[in-house]
Amino acid sequence: MRVDAHQHFWALARGDYGWLTPALEPIHRDFGPADLAPLLRRHRIDATILVQAAPTAAETAFLLGIAAATPFVAGVVGWVDLGAADAQAKIARRAADPLLVGIRPMVQDIVDDNWLLWDDLIPSFAGLARHGLVFDALVRPRHLPRLARVVARHPDLTVVIDHMAKPPIAQWGAQWGAQRGAQGVLAPWDADIAALARHPNVVCKLSGLATEAARDWSVDDLRPYFEHVLACFGPGRVLWGSDWPVVDLAGGYDSWWQATEALLAGLSQDGQEAVLGGNARRIYLGKRGRRPC
Repeated sequence: MRVDAHQHFWALARGDYGWLTPALEPIHRDFGPADLAPLLRRHRIDATILVQAAPTAAETAFLLGIAAATPFVAGVVGWVDLGAADAQAKIARRAADPLLVGIRPMVQDIVDDNWLLWDDLIPSFAGLARHGLVFDALVRPRHLPRLARVVARHPDLTVVIDHMAKPPIAQWGAQWGAQRGAQGVLAPWDADIAALARHPNVVCKLSGLATEAARDWSVDDLRPYFEHVLACFGPGRVLWGSDWPVVDLAGGYDSWWQATEALLAGLSQDGQEAVLGGNARRIYLGKRGRRPC
């Protein structure tokens, strides 16, 4: 069973996608289930996790409505204002919908890099764990030490690191090519990822790497990052996602799928099946969501 653990839908007229400007021309249009379905059929993908793309309650309601009407959407990672005074009540209301499987604040866009450490968020993180919701961490490398403190404070909270925390592959790729095997080329991202992997409640998502790479990226540009994550987390705690339609900025779904096959080629069949679906079913759909069958 294959699960795309990270994809989006949006309708521009809704007006709450502040980041989605005309400058992103390939993806500056509406995307819905009918656009994704042919890609899923082509790659024999059975189900998806639909992830928020706007920090609003209205968008989460919009996505849950799509999920209810779309059999291949097995669950939704939505948004709640975790710092609000009534955050606990909002989490409980959202958790009443079994198709909601997680919550994702857009940490990468929050001005205060220490936001994750606000005391006001402690009850909210505890609430997510209590309701069986995953915390999707949309972070960049500078946030990882702060995320590690959250993870240590909330061992019952399942945390998914989106897009491997977006290592700057385009910036580091040339260095790696010139200094293959040298120490420190990927620092401090590599050490911070390894530290987080020591916590059993953390998993990492193999997604979004192509959009962090140079425009003419190759599998070899991505391989050091994937191999490091695999070495740290093992195939039992890595999830695959397309990040569609954002991946259309970096070659598209088909190119990313081909790269994924190349990256996973060294794993056993069981390991590949875990990354491509088994882990997502366990982590996102073990207690909630629509089980793919």
